[in-house]
Amino acid sequence: MESKASVNKLAQPLVRELIENAAKLRVGVEKLANGCTIIDAGIDMPGGLEAGRIIAEICLGGMGSVSISHSCYTANWPLTVNVHTGNPVLACLGSQYAGWSLSHEKYYALGSGPARAMAVKIKDGQQEPVEELYKELAYRDNAENTVLVIENDAIPPLEIVEKVATACQVDPSNLTIIVTPTSSLAGGVQVVARVLEVAMHKAHALHFPLENIVDGSGSAPICPPHPDFIKAMGRTNDAILFAGQVHIFVKGSDEAAEKLAKELPSSTSKDYGKPFAQVFKEYNYDFFKVDAMLFSPASVIVTAVESGKSFRAGKLDNALLDQSFGA
Repeated sequence: MESKASVNKLAQPLVRELIENAAKLRVGVEKLANGCTIIDAGIDMPGGLEAGRIIAEICLGGMGSVSISHSCYTANWPLTVNVHTGNPVLACLGSQYAGWSLSHEKYYALGSGPARAMAVKIKDGQQEPVEELYKELAYRDNAENTVLVIENDAIPPLEIVEKVATACQVDPSNLTIIVTPTSSLAGGVQVVARVLEVAMHKAHALHFPLENIVDGSGSAPICPPHPDFIKAMGRTNDAILFAGQVHIFVKGSDEAAEKLAKELPSSTSKDYGKPFAQVFKEYNYDFFKVDAMLFSPASVIVTAVESGKSFRAGKLDNALLDQSFGA
């Protein structure tokens, strides 16, 4: 997936927009002693849907558009986030995917966004990406400034900030970290805006050739927030599992496109059929026990661009969505 586009450079105007309009967007901006900029989008500051929308575009590395509108597809939850990118593999997997595991003492978080594409480590005397995925994508970004998005309800300790800056080979003063709690409005939006990304991730897990994915869009209802972390996380997942819709455009044979469409929906998983918070509890809150095939949109369309044929699979489930959202 050779690409010369820089997700970090493309995201920087969005980072500046968030900082310059902090008061309007109700986010907090502070500089740490080492110069790193921390943006609080829902811990001590209220944040909001618009802050979440901009953060979602930052997560996509400035390579996608995210909008909020009303939709008639879900009976009781019309507020919808819409995502489109003309380079879904790089935008979603190369930037948006929360694939960087960060921990220090009791603090643990997953990092997403453009900084992932710059992060390296030394292994056996050789420099390589922090995440194996980048070897497969054949992509590494390079920029003066970088940004990482962390889904957590606390500001990361200085040790994690230093670790991120070192891995990205930038001075901390050139690093911005955005923190969005799952229970916040901004956090909810930026997670649900991963509706297309989960489809890309599942296509990758199904061994569909990523280089054959040429375009994509998705939408899902914005869930009401919940003060309990598990329930908040459950709702953000369920928005995608029960009502997420994606349309992917692919190269290759009709047979391959049809096979992808049939295998993509969340309903193909053995764990489908109840709110995610309940599934998670039944597995004693162990993510690794949950069927990985569950994390995918409810309904998909895969269009084979060379033949013009489209293949559909899956369906929206309003009853399960209502059960999760507390209708």
